[in-house]
Amino acid sequence: MKKLLILFLISSFANVYAQVTTPAPSPTCKTEQKIGLATVTVEYSRPSKKNRIIFGDLVPYGKIWRTGANACTKITFSDDVELEGVKVPKGSYALFTIPGENTWEVILYNDITVSGVPDPFEVSKEVAHVKVTPELIPYTYESFTIGFDALRNESAILQIIWETSLVPIKLRFDTDMKVMKSIEKVMAGPSSNDYYQAARYYFENNKDLNLSLKWIQLANQMDPQFWKLRVESLILAKLGRKSEAIEVAQKSKAKAIEAKNDEYVKMNDDSIKEWSN
Repeated sequence: MKKLLILFLISSFANVYAQVTTPAPSPTCKTEQKIGLATVTVEYSRPSKKNRIIFGDLVPYGKIWRTGANACTKITFSDDVELEGVKVPKGSYALFTIPGENTWEVILYNDITVSGVPDPFEVSKEVAHVKVTPELIPYTYESFTIGFDALRNESAILQIIWETSLVPIKLRFDTDMKVMKSIEKVMAGPSSNDYYQAARYYFENNKDLNLSLKWIQLANQMDPQFWKLRVESLILAKLGRKSEAIEVAQKSKAKAIEAKNDEYVKMNDDSIKEWSN
């Protein structure tokens, strides 16, 4: 009985202890910035100076640094970007740096699953490796910070700041090309897919079939595909225009055969047979 009581007390104490929570010494931070039409997101941990000498001591010069604390710092670009003139595809990357007294090296690493600096560090996974010049600021940043400045439609400065050091990294996006493509698309009017989606919605929801037919025919004039022709044949059949429906179904079947889509071949065969009776 006495042993059972002791075990119960130990278990109770363990459960209480397991519920204790304490603040993280290097709290996590997620910052998101819109730059033109692109979005850049940085997820990192923020250690504090706490009366320590940081660069050249706690963070040695000449060695790869995780650029923060805990897990690797992750940066995500929604669009293709130029980092200090180096083209980088959109995506998520680990952000590593090599601090120096006069020059910092900034590395984007194509593996965000690593915790801290990977061992071994695989150069083949580097997406960008550039050099930048740090700036001395006239006051002390207590907590490690990553932020953005000099925001423009097509560019911004990604800033790494801690102690009295500010490391600027130039980002540039091809915003103009994206805007021009958007303008051209809108000014050109609805696409074949726009007409197809609208026509299919009207057909499936028993709305104006004549308008639905007009839209699907416009879609097929622009870009005839077997699935779009299939919808046109169904609309024609529902309107009672079966001979026209059969003709379009035969076109859909021919394109389905080219695409090796047996499902659409069978559906068209079944419909042609039904509408021929």
